[in-house]
Amino acid sequence: MSDWPDGWTDDDQNRNRRPTPEGARVMPHVQRPPRQRSPEHDAYQPAGPGPAQGPGYAGGHDPGYDSGYNEGQIYRGAGRQGPPPPPPGDDYGSRPPGRPRWGRRIGYTALALVLALVTVATATYFWADGKLRREVDLSVVEDRPAAGEGTNYLIVGSDSREGLSEEQQQDLHTGSVEGKRTDTMMLLHVGSNGSTMVSLPRDSWVTIPEFTGSESGNRIPEQQQKLNASYAIEGPWLLTRTIEYNLDIRIDHYVEIGFAGFANVVDALGGVEMCLDEAIQDENSGANFEAGCQQMNGAEALAFNRQRYQEAEGDLGRTQNQQEFLGTLADQAASPATLLNPFRLFPVANASLDSLIVDEDMSLWDLRSMFWGMRGANRMNIPIANPGFQTPDGQSAVQWDMEQTEALMNQLRNDEEVTVGQE
Repeated sequence: MSDWPDGWTDDDQNRNRRPTPEGARVMPHVQRPPRQRSPEHDAYQPAGPGPAQGPGYAGGHDPGYDSGYNEGQIYRGAGRQGPPPPPPGDDYGSRPPGRPRWGRRIGYTALALVLALVTVATATYFWADGKLRREVDLSVVEDRPAAGEGTNYLIVGSDSREGLSEEQQQDLHTGSVEGKRTDTMMLLHVGSNGSTMVSLPRDSWVTIPEFTGSESGNRIPEQQQKLNASYAIEGPWLLTRTIEYNLDIRIDHYVEIGFAGFANVVDALGGVEMCLDEAIQDENSGANFEAGCQQMNGAEALAFNRQRYQEAEGDLGRTQNQQEFLGTLADQAASPATLLNPFRLFPVANASLDSLIVDEDMSLWDLRSMFWGMRGANRMNIPIANPGFQTPDGQSAVQWDMEQTEALMNQLRNDEEVTVGQE
């Protein structure tokens, strides 16, 4: 007789019954005595002898072992340790949530500023380097002297009217003469014993050596002429050749600036302050200055540097004014008020780079060295033997003292302290 509810069959019984594993027994609940911790290891041992095991107990195990499952407890023994506590100062440990990471932010900000400065400096360098007018190839100059110690710059101020309108020529009192000549020629030596600026009067009586014209290709014969005639004949190349031939000193770099460029640089600086011992009036150059200190704009500065008729020494007196003005201009251009003010620095740099004509090997670093060398340089004229020398054709010229000139050039070639003309 079946014990199943009505309507159930043995098939239903077999179909729905869960099989019981063979040998499975129901273990009775046994109350364990209190446990104490053993000092030798991290396992727990019973305080007294274990109770008798119930039926079906599989022997071979420590009768005092208790898994703790029947009381819902889990014990962590030796060798089964959880994750270590976070170290002090860890982000998810001691640091309060939401605290700003100031050190990291300052580091990122500093890095961003450095990268921005490097980017601006690099862009400025390539901008400035691209604006340099490298138009003079000194490699075509013939029979050049050996290079000496230090660096020699030939600085030339020409009367070029390039870029000037007729109205500007009137305002600057330049006239409208075609072509260009040299109004100013200076030899600047920069070396380990300081800098020396030597003016070469344009009326100096010199030998213009043979030269094959770099532009015309014509062979120019040797001749006795005034120094500025070499520039008029064949430009910077023959001028460089003539100076090297007569002074036996190598010109490392050539720098030229015209009327308009000179005035633009002065205006970009905001003017140059000059202090005059006496008043100057010169109708030819347009100079009209009272005695004392005054700020000269571009047009006034050009007039001051060109005037020579009021000077007792004529052209020699003018060269002294030019040296003094260029030294003051260099001091002002290199002052913190200019270098640290981008609204003044960039206009000055732009005006200078637009105005200068330099040799093909001139770098921005060379140009910087030239400006720094002009500051505080020893200033002097080439040693003169006769300022009123009469040429064979009756012209008035300047004759050099060749003994003193050779001694001076020897000191410059060897980068020695200049003593010639310093007494």
